[in-house]
Amino acid sequence: MAPGMETESSSVRRSRSGSPDLIASNAGTALPYATRSALHLKGLVPSGVEDFRAQELRALEQLNMKSTNLEKYIFLSWLRSTNINLFYRLVLHNLKEIAPVIYTPTVGQACQEYSHIYPFLAPPNSVDGLYIPLPEVDNIEEIIQNYKESIAEGSEPEITVITDGSRILGLGDLGMNGMGIPVGKLQLYVAAAGLNPERCLPIVLDFGTDTQKYLDDPLYLGIRQKRPEDKAFYAAANRVVEALHMAFPNMFIQFEDFSTDHAFGLLEQWRERALCFNDDIQGTGCVILGGFISAVEQAGIPAKDQRILFVGAGSAGVGVAKQLVDYFVIEHKIPEEEAKAMFWFVDSRGMITANRGDKLAQHKTYFARHDNGDTQCQDLEATLEYVKPTALIGLSTIHKAFNEHVLTRMSEINSDARPIIFPLSNPETKAECSFEEAMRLTNNRVLFASGTAFPAYTIPESGEVRIPGQGNNMYVFPAIGLGAVLCKPEWITDTMVYAVSKALANSLNEQEKARGELYPRIERIREVSAQLAAAFIHQAVRENVAKDPKWVQLAESSSVASGQDAAPDGRYAQRVAQEVTRYMWEPAETLEQLRASLPHYHHHPVVHSENGKL
Repeated sequence: MAPGMETESSSVRRSRSGSPDLIASNAGTALPYATRSALHLKGLVPSGVEDFRAQELRALEQLNMKSTNLEKYIFLSWLRSTNINLFYRLVLHNLKEIAPVIYTPTVGQACQEYSHIYPFLAPPNSVDGLYIPLPEVDNIEEIIQNYKESIAEGSEPEITVITDGSRILGLGDLGMNGMGIPVGKLQLYVAAAGLNPERCLPIVLDFGTDTQKYLDDPLYLGIRQKRPEDKAFYAAANRVVEALHMAFPNMFIQFEDFSTDHAFGLLEQWRERALCFNDDIQGTGCVILGGFISAVEQAGIPAKDQRILFVGAGSAGVGVAKQLVDYFVIEHKIPEEEAKAMFWFVDSRGMITANRGDKLAQHKTYFARHDNGDTQCQDLEATLEYVKPTALIGLSTIHKAFNEHVLTRMSEINSDARPIIFPLSNPETKAECSFEEAMRLTNNRVLFASGTAFPAYTIPESGEVRIPGQGNNMYVFPAIGLGAVLCKPEWITDTMVYAVSKALANSLNEQEKARGELYPRIERIREVSAQLAAAFIHQAVRENVAKDPKWVQLAESSSVASGQDAAPDGRYAQRVAQEVTRYMWEPAETLEQLRASLPHYHHHPVVHSENGKL
């Protein structure tokens, strides 16, 4: 065949991007013999025909042979790029084991090494998202058009996660390497809440990096320049968001891992103009509030007497604290100023006060103390003695900040109650303490939730096994994204996010409550996501911001309290949760399901025998 010429049969078995036909690439070794013949694959693949379960076992075997989590990450990334159905079957059937590989903590190392491993994450020229360099921002419409041409008709994105890589987890400014975060986050949207993977769009704004290590790295794949000043940053970022919103007006936008000031700035500019959300500010607060509600109920101290000390005052810390304030105001009818006075913050300069003598960043001023008189605490230990907190929450990214002295004093201060200790920094190398340390130094009384996964702890005296709570945003952001995609609210209000927190606290089953756990087991994540998305939809309808008539009618016709004056209690109608579940994407478990999920490929012959033989 002459160069540039293609026969009809070859065009059938090759997609527009040059990759194998979708049903062939997703069925793999399960492709029936007759279909192989129709696709001109006879003799080009091994003759054996197997079922999807055998494929999973083989993939799991290969995964377990990898000696490091980074090698597992690379293997799973390649699998996702070449057989998306097998990838998500593997993830959903082994979620507890695989989630820490595709996201935290492994994604942190993957981001640090991203430029070095990028060519091995997918076949050459695979389109896995948008890389938008600062010099190309004026060509954003062309970039979006290029993306549209790379996807199948009807696969326009309904959700995007976008970062500029400037504050990745607790690892700092990783520049373009931060792309691993949107990719990983969207995998969790799919796994936890059933968003359609073909309609997920990861984006990195490659606006440079201030980390010299990457600028000097000969293999770094981002632009080699320092980050722009604020004026240039906002002009470029807003240009991109405007173009995305124009091209995909119903797309849900999640801002992720921007520097603190830019995170607040972008959310403030866009939250009422486009359907958007910041997981660091709103999602972290949402999931921690869900666990905190459960902890307060078990602590043995009235809610009004809680004294909460935060270590770390970035966007995530302040965002979490503001949502806890909402809880005390809404749930316990404590006036806002009194509720705010229940919180203290420590940053790198000590306790945050209005008269500390330095200029506070704007986002810190809300919680700055005005009642300290001449008292200034220079560090965590001094602040601990001054505040005598009932709850200690860490978002400092300082490893072991909750040292032996701090944990012991928390136990002593709360000798008649159970101390609440939440070391929330990611990854484990940035965590303020471990579950084992918190248990051992509080006489096993701690109410614990962490940002990263820790192993279970066996109490030596009794042999009782305790499971640590993990305040993983995975419990909430997928449900918020799913609810937003379905009911299409004009914007996401604080009370809608609050309703998700309440629904999370309410989602604990009787066994989990009996064990004193703060979060549901991760194995129930899809069930929980449906419940939380239903609560989100109900609250959006209550507030008259939901635009999709189907969900408005369904929620309004239920027996759950409605009207704008109804408190955001996290309640939902069971039939709304059932309908949400019906809309959740699932990977095909059989060849027949795979065929049904690819309506554009009905030209393939249907093989009626179960084993695919002639």
